[in-house]
Amino acid sequence: MATTDLVAAPVASPRRRTPTLREWLAPAIPGGALAGWLGPLLVTALAGFLRFYRLGSPHAVVFDETYYAKDALALWKFGWEHNTVDNADKMLIADRHADIWSDGPSFVAHPPMGKWMIAIGEWLFGATPFGWRFVPALVGTLSVLILCRVARRMTGSTLLGCAAGLLLALDGLQFVTSRAALLDIFVMFWVLAGFACLVNDRDRSRRQLAERIEAGDLSPYGPFLMHGWRWGAGICLGLACATKWTGVFYIAGFGLMVVLWDYGARRAAAVRRPAAGTLLLEAGPAFVQLVVVAVVAYIASWWGWIFKPGGWGRGEVSGNPLWRPVEAMPDLWHYHKEMLHFHTGLDASHPYQSWPWDWPILRRPVAFFYNEPKSGCGAARCSREILGIGTPALWWGALAALVGVLLLWLVLRDWRAGAILLGFLAGWLTWFPSAFADRTMFLFYATPMIPFMVLAVVLVLGYLIGPASTTAGAHAASVPRADPSDFGHPLDDVPEGAGATAQRLQPPPPAGLRRVVGAAAAGAFLLVVLANFAYFYPILAAQTLPYDDWHARIWFGTWV
Repeated sequence: MATTDLVAAPVASPRRRTPTLREWLAPAIPGGALAGWLGPLLVTALAGFLRFYRLGSPHAVVFDETYYAKDALALWKFGWEHNTVDNADKMLIADRHADIWSDGPSFVAHPPMGKWMIAIGEWLFGATPFGWRFVPALVGTLSVLILCRVARRMTGSTLLGCAAGLLLALDGLQFVTSRAALLDIFVMFWVLAGFACLVNDRDRSRRQLAERIEAGDLSPYGPFLMHGWRWGAGICLGLACATKWTGVFYIAGFGLMVVLWDYGARRAAAVRRPAAGTLLLEAGPAFVQLVVVAVVAYIASWWGWIFKPGGWGRGEVSGNPLWRPVEAMPDLWHYHKEMLHFHTGLDASHPYQSWPWDWPILRRPVAFFYNEPKSGCGAARCSREILGIGTPALWWGALAALVGVLLLWLVLRDWRAGAILLGFLAGWLTWFPSAFADRTMFLFYATPMIPFMVLAVVLVLGYLIGPASTTAGAHAASVPRADPSDFGHPLDDVPEGAGATAQRLQPPPPAGLRRVVGAAAAGAFLLVVLANFAYFYPILAAQTLPYDDWHARIWFGTWV
């Protein structure tokens, strides 16, 4: 059963049992471990089938694979990107062992992490379309599992968690970027993994806070908490930056978010000086865990360029391996200045470029691949395409859901709504300054936004469905409540003193008709998205179609 709010279970007597501080700050997620993993794994299996089926088709270099597939191969062979001959793409397609290297290192515009990941697939399966698309498909599939678990933790509902994973699995843009050797799917993966670490840490740290206070820690600042999962978040967000620099906006946004979470938890626990406690005990460690660790992870991704001679701007290296990282820093700084100059000066026009305000409405998708086979469709004219576009029903539905999430945050101060909005805006609004400077950009740059759009849809669907009914005498609720204390004023029933328990929980809203209607609406939306994805699937996966069938799927002139 789906629900999005913690409710007190009715009991036989008129008086409800007072929840403990731990139950107030970190309510348990209902359901057993088996159900919590089995459903998400089944959804992930479906996503994996969709992404790996015919992964090597088309047997061609599509769109920006012309850069990253060869750069990845160079990293594996040399440790840094290498120049190639003019016809390298055709040579690789004809023979994966072809010698495609010309003289000297190549200057690149993006850090190496995403290309290292592509290189793993080429090492396993060779320099073939399947090889360089293998790891993108793998991380695209694993992203579905992560989102299932994150949504389950945020809503307390395994059903809603599986719905989130299913929606991500059925999104056209996530599907296409999972099946091409581009970098944006890796940015999405590492950002989502970092966000998952932070949401997990939120639950665990609030539980520890309650336990320490109930055990007698009466410091006016509250206890010191370790926040172990934030180390993982720092690594993941650092690797997002090491794929594309846009990851830095998530570090900044999520850093602010966790400080607000820490303050909200101490305030909800009735710590006497929550702001001072947050600044003294948690802000500094959070900076180290999310910023310093991210910087270390970022620099580590350059290990090939640092330790091996010959990279662009690197030249010779010290004979002492321990000195090489120190020696390399001035050259690495110069390299990054050149990269920044490239990005700020990138304003060449492109037929498929679009602006960030176009992305949510899918105004201008990207044709990754298109040709017209002579046969194979049963018609006089055939078409075959990979169109980089989101599933319209999901994206347009997400627009409405994001408005609803904004209202949930403004009115109810639901921490989940605030976190979702922050994740979406960090991947969207941050592109606006570059757009005003006429920088060339494309719809697939929005890939890191997609999980947060899905979370917005799922949160709103959960509110439509409403909380689950509970049996008499049971206390465990089915979902963590929407605690506004993280991003705004506390509720009236926040505990009065350290170690005290909440006086009451809000009574459950009536079930029945609301849940029936809400569940029907949610199910209908999922079916519409499924049907919409199935309809567009042929032009997402390079299937051969009659030209008229292809054209019927091109709904607007800007999609060509």
